[in-house]
Amino acid sequence: MERKILSLAENQNSPEETLIYIVPDGRNPSKGVPSVSATIDFFPRDTRKILALDLGTVTGWAACIDGRVQSGTWTFRPSRYEGGGMRYVRFRHQVAEAHALLGPFDAVYFEEVRRHAGTDAAHVYGGLLATLTAWCEELRVPYQGVPVATIKRHATGKGNADKSAMIAAAVNRGWNPMDDNEADALWILDWARNQYGHNNPIVSGR
Repeated sequence: MERKILSLAENQNSPEETLIYIVPDGRNPSKGVPSVSATIDFFPRDTRKILALDLGTVTGWAACIDGRVQSGTWTFRPSRYEGGGMRYVRFRHQVAEAHALLGPFDAVYFEEVRRHAGTDAAHVYGGLLATLTAWCEELRVPYQGVPVATIKRHATGKGNADKSAMIAAAVNRGWNPMDDNEADALWILDWARNQYGHNNPIVSGR
């Protein structure tokens, strides 16, 4: 697991409606409960442990733990001797390991992609999303998808910004992402902290 520690500053952005799922105590975890952002109280304003993910074969991740931010990438390309399902086994293991080492997480946010450039990318994203949401349901961890355009607009002011613009905006912010996947994860985390008031003081590890 690659990790780095950095600091985030707070921005002010207007709220946008997105979909939140929660699993109440005492309820069968196989049955999620959908609700719109009007019920954001499910994400306590003093939440301190948050995981943000940019799902893909190379998954960007960023986690905020008591004001300290760590980020990096996970790679899930199967080897020639593995079945296609092994990427999802490894992904679930990686999320569970992060939850154990950096968590337990109070909420998980991920990039919500509605369109893909190709069929293979769509299949991989769908498999990772299903694995992540099933894991969240089982552990009763609230999770929320954030639309791509919302993340791009939060980072650059433009909902159609390209990868290089997202990286440049991150660098301009004082971050040092290794690629666009990590940059996206950092922006998802920054958006979530701003949107739902997770504004505990940031501690820089540098």
